[in-house]
Amino acid sequence: MIDHISLKVRDFDRAVEFYTIALAPLGYQVLRDFPGVAGLGVNGKPDFWLIRSEQAVPIHVAFGADRDEVDQFHRAALAAGGQDHGAPGLRPEYHADYYAAFALDSEGNNVEAVCHAPPTAPRARKAAAKKAPARKAAAKKAPARKAAAKKAAAKKAKR
Repeated sequence: MIDHISLKVRDFDRAVEFYTIALAPLGYQVLRDFPGVAGLGVNGKPDFWLIRSEQAVPIHVAFGADRDEVDQFHRAALAAGGQDHGAPGLRPEYHADYYAAFALDSEGNNVEAVCHAPPTAPRARKAAAKKAPARKAAAKKAPARKAAAKKAAAKKAKR
């Protein structure tokens, strides 16, 4: 399993803007930001890194999505200044359920959103994303519970 990938770009600011918009329908956002480096990801884990470099070579990168997200990605990528490199649709030359869309960023990188599932298959990431807010809420409550317990213990000790 691939943990993360780094994409070297010449125009760093433009790339961050493009990918922030284009990948938003897939749940991606900038999670880490350093001078000349940005990590984008979902659910707190950056797995797609942009790195400023004068030695950028265009690559092809594909992001897993459901079919609606493929469509949304394509619209967002074009709205962000990407060039159409393949409208959303089936690509039976790859396999019967290969549904994808492609866009080129300003540096010629071929960015794809792809769904391998049949049209009726559920999407695991959406279920996980729905659980994430509940986990975040529980995590926020934990420090409050600890503080309340400490306060109660201190109060009890004074008696």
